[in-house]
Amino acid sequence: MDSQARNKDLLEQVYTRAFEYEQKYGSCPQCVLAAIQDVFGGIDDEVFKAGHSLAGGVGLSTNGTCGALSGGVMALCCTHGRPRENFANGRYLKSHQLAKKLYDRFVQEYGSCICSDVQKKILGRSFNMWDAKDYEEFERASGHKDKCPSVVGNVAQWAAEILLQAENAPT
Repeated sequence: MDSQARNKDLLEQVYTRAFEYEQKYGSCPQCVLAAIQDVFGGIDDEVFKAGHSLAGGVGLSTNGTCGALSGGVMALCCTHGRPRENFANGRYLKSHQLAKKLYDRFVQEYGSCICSDVQKKILGRSFNMWDAKDYEEFERASGHKDKCPSVVGNVAQWAAEILLQAENAPT
């Protein structure tokens, strides 16, 4: 299998795993992280754990950044972020560049990085995830059947694509 076919296969695996994880388990950032962890490695369980409450725009508020996007940025930074031993040695622009690339692609697709705006785009309205009736409506609107899973799958695939490109980029 040539590298292009291998990469295509890896990207499909990441998308499928992220989509299925979001359907089954929720927590969009963790689903992105788990899919990339499964296919590429490089993400430890502490990072996975740290992503949990970034779901739903942070703490299910829906007013913050989409959790899938946050999880994608976390995945990029696991490989390209500033390590603690270099904390005092300036900014790590590589991770900022990769995160911006993912952010730009996300906003191009969904029009905003804010969870409630993404919900409006994919579901026609936003939902209060803390209100039991509204959450039921979210589920009835296929929130976890295919709507949010497709966002999660896309972000995981885009992050994986960026990782593969960065891996092959000259340093």
